[in-house]
Amino acid sequence: MRKFNVFIDGSSGTTGLKIRELLSPREEIDIINIHKDKRRNPDERRLCIENADLSILCLPDKEAEAICTGLPKSCRIIDTSTAHRTNPDWVYGLPELREGQREKIASSNRVSNPGCHATGFILLTAPLTAEGVISSEYPLSAFSLTGYSGGGKKMIAEYEQPERDVQLDSPGVYGLGQNHKHLREMTMYSGLTVTPSFMPVVCDYYSGMLVNIPLHRQLMELPLSTQALRELYLEYYRNSPAVRVCTEQPEGTLYSNTLSGESGLEILVHGNDDRPVVSARFDNLGKGAATAAVENMNLMLGIAE
Repeated sequence: MRKFNVFIDGSSGTTGLKIRELLSPREEIDIINIHKDKRRNPDERRLCIENADLSILCLPDKEAEAICTGLPKSCRIIDTSTAHRTNPDWVYGLPELREGQREKIASSNRVSNPGCHATGFILLTAPLTAEGVISSEYPLSAFSLTGYSGGGKKMIAEYEQPERDVQLDSPGVYGLGQNHKHLREMTMYSGLTVTPSFMPVVCDYYSGMLVNIPLHRQLMELPLSTQALRELYLEYYRNSPAVRVCTEQPEGTLYSNTLSGESGLEILVHGNDDRPVVSARFDNLGKGAATAAVENMNLMLGIAE
């Protein structure tokens, strides 16, 4: 069995810790460790990156940009920050995006991991624009429920302190200025020319995500029934092991933490033929972050997806 050396830069953060947890049991992966006193030393970190078969950056945007500056092009990097997601020199790390995307990821040395909200939004909308169900100018809106772990260590601490703000007991709408950092990638990789209206909502549970997009039959270029939409998604994602399309109308209530701790994503179609609603449910730390990075790592190292 071939062994691969993998360096996680920023392994003490929420995403980095989750990636380490996922990789630690794998016999074919050796994690390069850096002494805690050298974690902030850029020269030591660059040395680790240059000596690794692949590195995963779990850093703030500016730090990710800085550490990549001047690195040899031969260094294989997955960046989980927002810094390079719309950079044409980087491959967007969503294997299910379109035909040939897996091959692009596998052969690239620079891969940008998608944002959590963006993952659900794009996997719901890209098939609709690609198949002509909606036009690139469709005025989409979306609301997305997420666990508080998506806010990182600071938000986790706020939610988990014994005497926290009573407002945290209720869902909180944020990104009120319609300038959420995921909007650029959401628009670009969905095939849209009009930026969607987006309402992210943080809730009082640790992890899980539910992205919801309502559609209107009279605005659709190809007004498909809810069943026809399910069939479209089934065909589009037939070769995508991380995506499961539910074949029946969901009943009762959709909860956003159902897939907490899971690595895949499920697509649901509900509503009615006049006003269908498409939803993506997954773990914001799983397919929305850490397991997405591992999925990309597997492709880049030639390991089964």
